[in-house]
Amino acid sequence: MAGEEASGVAEEEEEEPPAALMEGNIVGLVDAPILLLLCFHKALRVEFTELRRMAVEAAERGGFDDGLVIDIRQRFEFLRLFYKYHSAAEDEVIFMALDKLVKNVVNAYSLEHASIDDLFDSVFHCLDVLINDRHQISSTPFQELVFRIGAIQTTIFQHMLKEEEQVFPLLMQQFSSEKQAAYIWQFMCSIPVTLLEDFLPWIISILSSREQIEFIHCIENVAPKEKLLQELVHSWIGGKKQKSDSGALGVQFRKGLGNYKDIHKMYTSEVNFAENQQLAEVFALQTGGKNPVDGIHLWHNAITKDLQVILLELYQMRSFNSFSDLASLVVQLNFMADTLIFYSNALNKIFYPVWNELPKDFTLPEYAQFLDERKIEGLQNLLSYKAHHSIPLKNYVEKLCGELELFLSWIDEHLTLLHKQVFPFIGMNCSHSMQQWLLYTSLKMMPLGLAKCMITWFAAHLSEEESKSILSMNLEDSVANKPLAAILCEWVRTSYSGKISTEKFKKDLQKFFNSRCSFLSEQIKEEAKLSRLQLDMQHYNRSNSLLLENNSAITSDMHTSASASESTRNYDTSYSSGMNLHVLLPQTLNIPSQISCRSSASNSAPTISCLKSTPMDHILVIHKALMKDLDYLVLASSKLSDNVAFLTDFHHRLRCVKLMYQIHSASEDDIAFPALEAKVDFKNISQSYTIDHKLEVEHFIKVSSIFDEISRFLVSLPNDGIGTPGHREPSYKQLCVKLHDMCISMHKVLSDHIHHEEIELLPLFREHFSIQEQEKIIGCMLGRIKAESLQEIIPWLMSSLETEDQQSMMSLWRKVTENTKFDEWLGEWWEEGKVLNMAKVAEKSSSLPWLTIDELDIVSKYLVKGRLAEKHASHCKISIENSQNKIGLSGNLVVDNKDEILNEHQHKEKPLKCADITCEVGNNRDDEKTDFSGLADEKGKVLPIYEKFGHEKDLRMSQEELDAAIRCVTRDPDLNLQKKSYIIQCLLTSRWIAAQKRLQSETEPTEEKVPGQHPSYQDPQKQTYGCRHYKRNCKLVSSCCDTLYTCRKCHDEVADHSMDRKRTTKMMCMRCLIIQTIGPTCSTPSCNKLSMASYYCKICKLFDDERQIFHCPYCNLCRLGKGLGIDFFHCMVCNACMHPSLTVHTCRAKCFEDFCPICHEFIFTSSAPIKSLRCGHLMHSACFRAYTCSHYICPICSKSLGDMKMYFEMLDACLADEKIQEEHAGQTQAILCNDCEKRGSASFHWFYHKCPHCGSYNTRLL
Repeated sequence: MAGEEASGVAEEEEEEPPAALMEGNIVGLVDAPILLLLCFHKALRVEFTELRRMAVEAAERGGFDDGLVIDIRQRFEFLRLFYKYHSAAEDEVIFMALDKLVKNVVNAYSLEHASIDDLFDSVFHCLDVLINDRHQISSTPFQELVFRIGAIQTTIFQHMLKEEEQVFPLLMQQFSSEKQAAYIWQFMCSIPVTLLEDFLPWIISILSSREQIEFIHCIENVAPKEKLLQELVHSWIGGKKQKSDSGALGVQFRKGLGNYKDIHKMYTSEVNFAENQQLAEVFALQTGGKNPVDGIHLWHNAITKDLQVILLELYQMRSFNSFSDLASLVVQLNFMADTLIFYSNALNKIFYPVWNELPKDFTLPEYAQFLDERKIEGLQNLLSYKAHHSIPLKNYVEKLCGELELFLSWIDEHLTLLHKQVFPFIGMNCSHSMQQWLLYTSLKMMPLGLAKCMITWFAAHLSEEESKSILSMNLEDSVANKPLAAILCEWVRTSYSGKISTEKFKKDLQKFFNSRCSFLSEQIKEEAKLSRLQLDMQHYNRSNSLLLENNSAITSDMHTSASASESTRNYDTSYSSGMNLHVLLPQTLNIPSQISCRSSASNSAPTISCLKSTPMDHILVIHKALMKDLDYLVLASSKLSDNVAFLTDFHHRLRCVKLMYQIHSASEDDIAFPALEAKVDFKNISQSYTIDHKLEVEHFIKVSSIFDEISRFLVSLPNDGIGTPGHREPSYKQLCVKLHDMCISMHKVLSDHIHHEEIELLPLFREHFSIQEQEKIIGCMLGRIKAESLQEIIPWLMSSLETEDQQSMMSLWRKVTENTKFDEWLGEWWEEGKVLNMAKVAEKSSSLPWLTIDELDIVSKYLVKGRLAEKHASHCKISIENSQNKIGLSGNLVVDNKDEILNEHQHKEKPLKCADITCEVGNNRDDEKTDFSGLADEKGKVLPIYEKFGHEKDLRMSQEELDAAIRCVTRDPDLNLQKKSYIIQCLLTSRWIAAQKRLQSETEPTEEKVPGQHPSYQDPQKQTYGCRHYKRNCKLVSSCCDTLYTCRKCHDEVADHSMDRKRTTKMMCMRCLIIQTIGPTCSTPSCNKLSMASYYCKICKLFDDERQIFHCPYCNLCRLGKGLGIDFFHCMVCNACMHPSLTVHTCRAKCFEDFCPICHEFIFTSSAPIKSLRCGHLMHSACFRAYTCSHYICPICSKSLGDMKMYFEMLDACLADEKIQEEHAGQTQAILCNDCEKRGSASFHWFYHKCPHCGSYNTRLL
C-alpha cells in the first residue's frame, strides 16, 4: 500500500460477490454448475488487480521499461480475448436460455458487454503512446494508463456484481443442475480448443486449493461421460502449469506462428520428438509418397460442391416461389460460413507463417495472402440478425443468391490457388510429421463442437479410399495431446461408418444455428398463409410443418428446466455459432437483437429536440445536465493539484450533481420504472438500472471521502501554502491524483448507465405511454422533491442548459403543475428574473401581484365610474322626457326630433363606457396607474383617498351608487373572475378600509411605542417564548395593523380580518425587543445571532421550534411533516400533499381547494386531518365523526358515505312488519336514487322508499 499512496492512485478494492454465491455456501459447483462462471469472474478480478498494481508501480518509479510495457500489453490482449468469449457465452448461450423463461432481464447486460470493448481500446492506446514516447522520461503516460485501467476495472467489476446479484440467482432458480451443466458444456465446446487449453489452467492457477478441487470436479461432471471426452477434459485441465503469466497465453490464436524459432519451439513442445531436434529435420524436402497436406484438396472440393448445390436450390426456390426449405439452406450456409471463418484464421495464423519462412523464388499475389473477411461479411449480414422481418422472402432469396454467387466465384479462385501453389510447396518442403502437426494445429483453431460438425459433414463426402487415406495420418502417434487426436480420428471413423445419420446431422445443425435463422421459420409460416402462388400447397404445408416441428422441439428443449431427458444427462458435444461471431466478426451482429427491435435498430440516444413532443424526454434534460457536470468534475480534478482555486467550485458542483443524481435515481426507482414494469411486456426490464443506482451511490461516497480528506489536509497546512516543506504524507498532489482517478471511473460508469438507459428504456416510454400518462409520471416524480432541493436543482439546471432547453423544460413543468401553486412559489424565491422571462413561453403566471394595490385606489376608481354612469343614465332620461314626444295608440313611445336630441346630447356629453374609464389592473405594477384628477387639490397634488373624503362617512354611498359601481366591475372585459370578486369585496368594505387608513395615518410610530412591543410566553414559569400556537423567539409586525403579534393566529383571534403572512416584513426579537427585518436570527449584536426558531420559512414567514414542518412548493404553504419524498408526496391533479399509502387514489382536479361542508373552513389551508368520502368530496375527520352520528349521506351530493348494506337490510326487516293503511295500499311513488342516480317507483311510505335497481333507501321523491 505504500507504493499505492506514493503514486497517488487508490487501489480499487476487490468487490466480493453476494453472500449467496460466495465460497463456503451450501450450494456448490457440482449442484449448481452455472456458478462455474463465478470462477471466471474471480480470475478477471485478480488479473485486473494485478495489472493495475503493475501500472501503479511503474508510475511510481518513472522512466520506461520496454519489457514491462510489452508484458502488460500481451496480458491485456489475452484478457480481452478471454472477456470477449466470456461475454459471448453469456449473450449467446446463458442469456438466450434465460430470456426464454424470464423476459427483459438480460438486455441491459448485453448492452454493457458491447460497450466494454471501447475501454480496452483506450488501454491499448495508452500503451501505444508509451511505446512511441519511450525516450521521454516521465510518469505521466503511465499515470494515464493507471486511470484507464481503473475505469475499465470499475466498469467490469460493477457489471459482474450486478450479474451475481440478479442473473445468477435466476439461473439457479430456473434451470436444474443438469440443464446448467449442458449450457456450460455448450460454452466450452464453442471456444477454440487452443484457447480452452490456455483458459482452464490459467483459471485454476488463480483459485485456492479448495476451489481448484471443486472446479476440476465440476468440469469433469459437466463433460459427457464418454471415455475419450473425459480424457480430453483431463488433458485440458492438467496440460499447462502456469501461475499468472497470462501474457504468453492465447498467442497462437491471437498472433499465430512467427519465425523459424517460434515455429520450432511450438512444434517440438507438441510433437513426440526430442526438444533438441534439429530444425533441418523439421523442414526437410520430401521426395516421394503422399503428403498429409495433399488431403486438404478433398476438403476444398467438398466446400465448393456444397456451396454450388445450395446456390442451385436457391435458384429453384426463386423460380417456383416456394420457400419451405429456406430455413434449412440458411442453416447450412451458416455452418459453411463459420467453417470458412476458422479455416481463414488457420491459414493466416498457421500455414502462411510457415509459407513465409520457406525459401522460394516467387511470391503469391496480394489477395492470396489471407482469406478476405470482407467477402464473408456481406454473406454473414444476410445470414445473421440483420436479416429483417420486413424483407419479403422473395427479395431475401434474391439478395442471398447474389451474395452467394459473388462469394462462390471468389472462394473458388482462392481455393484453386491454394491447391495449386501453397499446399504443394509446403508438402515438398516440410517433413511428414511437420505437415501432420500443421493439420492438427489448424484443427485446434476450431471449437470442439464445430470441429465435430465439420468432420461429420466432411466424412459424408469421402469415398472409402479417401477415408482410409485420412485415417492413415496417425495423428494419435505423432502429437503429444493424444486424447484430442484420438477423438478427432474417432469422429472420422464414426461419421464414415454411417453411425451418424444425415437426419441427425441436420438436426444438430438446426439446433446449433437455430438462434441465427429462427426469424425465417416465423416468416415462412406467415407467408405460407398469404401466398396463393404455391404449386403444391399440401406438400408445402407438410414440409413446413415438419420444419417448424423440429424448431419447436428444439425450442421446447431449451425452455424446459427439468425433464426426463435431463435426468439421464443425454446431451452430446454442442456448439454456439453466435459466440465466435461476437469475437471474429462482431460487425455482422446487431447486438442485442431484442433491443434493436424496440429502438428501431438504432443504438443512438434520443436528442433533446424530442422534448417538445414527449414529456418523459425531459429526463434527457436531467441527463444532459448530469453529464455536463460529470465532465467538469473530471476536468477540475485534473487541475486541482496546480490550482487550489478550483476547490470551492468543485465542491459546489460535486454537491449539486450528487443531490440531483440521488433525487433523479430515487424518482426513477419509485415512479418511472414501476410504471414501465406495470406493462406486462416490460416486467423486470429496469431491475439492472435499479441495481446500478444503488452501486453508483458508492462512487459519490468515495469521491466525497477523498475530497474531505483534501479539505482536511489543506486546513492543516501552515499559512505559507501547500509548498511548505515537511508537510505530512499523503501530499496534496497525490490526493488530487487519487481524486482524479475516481472521477474518471465514476464518469465512465455513470455515462454508460445514462447512455444505455436512453437506448433501452426511454424509447419504451415514448412508444407505450400516452402524453397524459407521461405527464402524470413526471408529476409524480416532481411531487416527491422537497422545496429546498428544488431551490438548488432549478438554478443548477438552468446554468447547464441552453435557452431553448430551459424554456422547454419549464414549459413542461408548468404544464404538469398547472393545478398547483408552483408558479406562485417559483416567483417568490427566485429573484434573478429568469422565471418571468420563461413564464411568457408557458401559460401566464398564476401569481397575483395586483393584490398589493391600495384597496381605496380601486374603490375610488370604480366609485367614480359608477357615479358618472349613474349621472349619465339620469341625464339621458331627463333629456328624453323633456323632448317633444307622444304615445301612439299602440302604446309605443314616439319621439319627435329624436336624432336632433341625441346629437345635441352627444355634443354636450359623450356617453361613457366602462372600457373607456377602466384602468387595467394587470400583472405589471407599472400599468397600475389610475386617473384621479378629480381628487386633486388646488396645486394639482393628488391627495390620499381618506384625506380627500375625510371621515369614513364620506365614503357612504346609496344602494344605487353601489349597484352602479358593481355593474361597472362585472361589465369590465379586462378583469377575470378572481379580480372582479376582489374588487367587489373592496367596494363592500370601503368604509372599514378608509377607517383603518385614517388610523394608520394618525399614528406616529417614531414617538409612540408599537402596540405589543413586549415578550410573550408559551410557558411563563419556564420563561419559554412563544404563544399557545407556536414556540418561537420573535413576534411579527402585521402589515395590516402595524401591531405586534406572536403569530398570525393570535392576530386573527382578536382582529376582524385575517393577517396576510406573506406581506410581513418586520419582526421583533423577544430578547432585545428590537424591531428588525424578518429573518432566521436576530440581527442585534447583543443577541449574538439568536435563532428565532429551529424552523423558519422565508416565504410563509413561519417560525416554529418544536414540530417538524416542511414547505411544499406546489401548495406554496408550510405543512406538518418530514417532507416530500419522506412521509408525504404531492398529487399534481388533486393539488394536495398526501401520505405515501395514498399513492393509488382517485384524482379530482383541485379537490382540496374547497370548504368543509360542515364547519366551512377552507380545506386547502387547514391543518386538521381530512377525510375523503367515497363520492370524492372532503371534510374534516372530526366533522365526519360528528356528522355521521346522525347522517349517512354526503351533505353535498347526497350519496351514501359508506357501505350501507346492513343498514338497508335492517330497514327491510322493519318495513316488512309495518302495515300500510288501506287507503294507501298498492300506491306507488316516483323516486330518484341518490346512489345509482336512476329513476324508479317505490311502494307508498311516509319516509322510506327503496330503490328498485340497487336496493338503496337513499332516495328522494319526485
